[in-house]
Amino acid sequence: MIDFKERIEQLCSLHTGLSEVDVSRICEIAESFENTEVQDDVFIDVLSSVASEAIVVYHRRPSEDRSLYQLPVMGERALRENEPGVLRTLETGIMSQGLVANTQENHLVRQTVYPIKNQTGVIAVLIYEKDISDNIQAHFNLTGTPYEDGEMSSMLAAMLRFKDPLINQLEDAVLVFDKYGFLKLKNEQADLYYRQLGYLEDIQGLHYDNLSLDQIMFSEVMQQHSSSPSCPLTTEVKAAGRYYQVKRLFIEEKDLCVGVILHDTTEIKNKEAEIISKSVAIREIHHRVKNNLQTVASLLRIQGRKCESLEAKKYLNDSVSRVLAIAATHELLSTEIDAQVDLLDVIRLIASNIERCFVHCQAIDVDITSEQSICLDSDRTVTVALIVSELLHNSYEHAFGDCSEGKITFKARVEGGLVSVVFEDNGAGFDVEETSHKSLGLSIVRSYVKDKLKGKLAIVSGGKGTKVTFTFKK
Repeated sequence: MIDFKERIEQLCSLHTGLSEVDVSRICEIAESFENTEVQDDVFIDVLSSVASEAIVVYHRRPSEDRSLYQLPVMGERALRENEPGVLRTLETGIMSQGLVANTQENHLVRQTVYPIKNQTGVIAVLIYEKDISDNIQAHFNLTGTPYEDGEMSSMLAAMLRFKDPLINQLEDAVLVFDKYGFLKLKNEQADLYYRQLGYLEDIQGLHYDNLSLDQIMFSEVMQQHSSSPSCPLTTEVKAAGRYYQVKRLFIEEKDLCVGVILHDTTEIKNKEAEIISKSVAIREIHHRVKNNLQTVASLLRIQGRKCESLEAKKYLNDSVSRVLAIAATHELLSTEIDAQVDLLDVIRLIASNIERCFVHCQAIDVDITSEQSICLDSDRTVTVALIVSELLHNSYEHAFGDCSEGKITFKARVEGGLVSVVFEDNGAGFDVEETSHKSLGLSIVRSYVKDKLKGKLAIVSGGKGTKVTFTFKK
């Protein structure tokens, strides 16, 4: 039977790009719980590198078998709409206290989520779960004294001034916090935003630290208030696949202290991403056309050198000049086709086309295998085909530039809902760091894996050849 450490290593390898050091740290934390009695269900989750979801890599059931779970949950997904605190802490690094969550077995619980960090950021989260009947106030560290009657009257008066009907007509979310950091006023748009972020309960009364979407906590906001009370604090943040501009304002009221305005900039960001994507696509098209036309020009030059007629030689040389002078533009896919396409058939077709372009390189063997049929929608299949075409073309041109004997292999498989494609050649390697900044081909591969497939990419190259692995969600 696989022990919990091996299972953690397997899940982290499959779903993340965490280093061995990071995975070892997660295993050490899990081991400490194995030797400790606990009163609650304890979990460790990691963030998937190819989807906006968390993966459960460890579960410690409470002592005396009082677990809320009947079935094993290691390897299960934690979705934002069910466990907002988990995704929030993984993305922001801020502890989430007492947020309601819906478990994989459809039980409502309250979670306290702590970040597990390395020197650069969050690598995982540690989760304690309690039954929903527990008092939410136990998860908050309340400070200060209760409001006096006069203070409460002042707060109500301030809230009434804010509660103008216009506030609910705003397209932005408005939240107002008291001097202790608890939410006292919000508009309807704020409710909508936080429902989209996966919050399952009314956010009224929650603490600022449980609602912050970036890495700024209430203590830091108050510190800035003390140093620059008239200067608003504005940040940009991405949460649940959407982009927000967060603007904090300091309110000159006795009891109400901090106002937060959330402006959804997703549409603008998506337009920017679309422009970048089209720009990369145009560059890729020009790159492919340039290479193909250079091949045509090379064939014409060969024909010209073999031709004995001076007039014919002149015409061929003129044709070479014309071919090299051609400027061409192509239109990207304008319609989306929902039909499923077998990925391996497309890769074999691409390989066949590339082999015909390098007809003089007969000593290079291309092997394409898969354990099962992998069917994807046409849009992603085209994206993979472009990546494969780029990798093959670069191997022919650079790894086997002299057309020496060599081998190129493609292996594709599906595991845990993820598609992994592994490309290897045994030709001349290259310096990955240096070449990445100079090579248009590698820039195209990186951009398409990251932006179009929403996947992860790994490139290893050296004296024994090059290995490229890219993984994305099926």
